[in-house]
Amino acid sequence: MLVTGGAGFIGANFVHLVEKQWPDCEVTVIDKLTYAGNRANLAGCRAKFVEGDITDTALVDSLVKDTDVIVHFAAESHNDNSLHDPSPFITTNIMGTFVLLEAARKHSVYLHHVSTDEVFGDLEIGAPTKFTESTAYAPSSPYSASKASSDHLVRAWARSFGLQVTVSNCSNNYGPYQHIEKFIPRQITNILSGRTPKLYGTGEQVRDWIHVEDHNLAVLEILARGRFGETYNIGADQKDINNREVIELICELMDIPGQYELVADRPGHDQRYAMDASKLRKELGWRPRYTDLRAGLIDTIAWYRENTAWWQDAKEKVESTYAAQGQ
Repeated sequence: MLVTGGAGFIGANFVHLVEKQWPDCEVTVIDKLTYAGNRANLAGCRAKFVEGDITDTALVDSLVKDTDVIVHFAAESHNDNSLHDPSPFITTNIMGTFVLLEAARKHSVYLHHVSTDEVFGDLEIGAPTKFTESTAYAPSSPYSASKASSDHLVRAWARSFGLQVTVSNCSNNYGPYQHIEKFIPRQITNILSGRTPKLYGTGEQVRDWIHVEDHNLAVLEILARGRFGETYNIGADQKDINNREVIELICELMDIPGQYELVADRPGHDQRYAMDASKLRKELGWRPRYTDLRAGLIDTIAWYRENTAWWQDAKEKVESTYAAQGQ
């Protein structure tokens, strides 16, 4: 198995899970080690590690020719960063996916493409609707547009060239190893470092939060039993909970109830995401283990508290960047 972006948040958690669940699987990780990738995320893993860029055609070809399956996590993924400089998102998410598809086509290798719910745009707050696999794409940011483009490429290669592929679109992840620029770990590490937690705008935006382990268990089910050419939505089916409620829950769990401040909202901030994962549940029997956000946050807070050395050096830079943006 070749795992792209395997030193990042979701990818690293996936590698740990594969080695636990499928101990006979030989895993190779390719990761560019941008700021969001960290070799320390793979501590204790047996996987072979290759530092490299998925846009490097020769390198990717050399890895894919000895591979049975590609699991494609690698992506530039932070919305705020895509608003300031879209170019890395176009290069990695579109051109990188193209290079992988061509290598997979050349060597007849199955590719699973990991995508996001953000390709669908957003939903009205309070509406009963959810995203399904047939929801029309309506991306809002350079990041989500680049992921939408990569999804279209994967499906086109399947239809035009008969490439064996599956696609998954997942809701917002949280859990260990998530970079501290992201909403939940930013608030946790703010509190742990004596800073005040920050909430975009009024915090009305709603997300379908899923623990990273549940996401990756779903990917394993798709790899084992998913149908080629199919797309599967992955979501925890949590009740609608907005960002203000999430930050208040974090503050409560960390014994500073209600102590957060409002900062400037993100431009074009999507209002609500909600995933209909019934296809995944019915076809593959997957169920999330973390059905209670409180329980998942308790475990996540404990991880960041116990792994201060993992995030502490990056904290000042992250907060300085946000401060310059009024956030």
